[in-house]
Amino acid sequence: MELVCPAGNYQSLVKAMDNGATAVYIGLKNETNARHFSGLNFSDKQITKAIEYAHTRGCKVYCAINTYPREAKWKTWTYSVDLVMELGIDTLIVADTGVMDYIRQRSDDFPIHLSVQASATNLQALNFYHQHFAIRRAVLPRVLSLAQVAKLAKTSPVEIEVFGYGSLCIMAEGRCYLSSYMTGESPNTQGVCSPAAYVEWQNKGDILESRLNGLLIDRFGENENAGYPTLCKGRFKVNGKIEHALEEPTSLNTMNILPELLKAKVAAIKIEGRQRSPAYVAKVTKAWREAIDRAKLGLKASQQAQEELASLAEGKQTTIGAYDRSWQ
Repeated sequence: MELVCPAGNYQSLVKAMDNGATAVYIGLKNETNARHFSGLNFSDKQITKAIEYAHTRGCKVYCAINTYPREAKWKTWTYSVDLVMELGIDTLIVADTGVMDYIRQRSDDFPIHLSVQASATNLQALNFYHQHFAIRRAVLPRVLSLAQVAKLAKTSPVEIEVFGYGSLCIMAEGRCYLSSYMTGESPNTQGVCSPAAYVEWQNKGDILESRLNGLLIDRFGENENAGYPTLCKGRFKVNGKIEHALEEPTSLNTMNILPELLKAKVAAIKIEGRQRSPAYVAKVTKAWREAIDRAKLGLKASQQAQEELASLAEGKQTTIGAYDRSWQ
């Protein structure tokens, strides 16, 4: 089982590999990846340096080119594909069929992993991508139960990768419209949810307010953890009650069902968080490296690893999300 960890910058890449990652995934400094935040991602020179560092340690570097191109900017995506392939990237993580077709025009066998953004949740979809674009792996959306994941892993023509830890989104991946509704910029096409240019913080006495494009998203007390203002995780007044109307801030954590994922022959565990700090990446990677190694020996994850993940979770709470749908 691979441990695929996030690297929003070179320092995070080093921390991930030094703490046991099998592979890391990165993005370029443009809207071709779904974490197109200011200050994140890799330049041409940094990618070359990252690949050299990884390969000397027996690790792989995957590049996410997983947003959906607009016709007027098609060359941005083709340029990005050309660049990272020439620099020696190990795998491309892709969602758009046009981008996949472009890769196959260049190479019959360059490794393609189907991005979670493609939202492929059934065997027929996986067969389609495998037959037409020779994908080697598919990252499943975080909407399937454990039983559904196990069934797909057993019948799929390609390897299966699932998210093991990190922030959750209430949308089926690749189909989010909330951000574009508020700011005109969509994570599906421009790679960013709640763009920093639209984020505003205001201190009003002991209260900290967060706004997105002028809209009040949340208010935080003096000792309250202040989350990044995304529309889906804001608190709003509904029927006279202020609450997280759409989704509470929480992190996915599948460490307790890791033995079942191993048994199902899931090929890789992915950690969300390219927007997180190098320190965060180091701690989460170390905890998961230990957990996977213990699970292979038939042992449960240590209490220390679980406590570490709980302390780093968004909103200080965790869930196993859709994995726990017994009726599926």
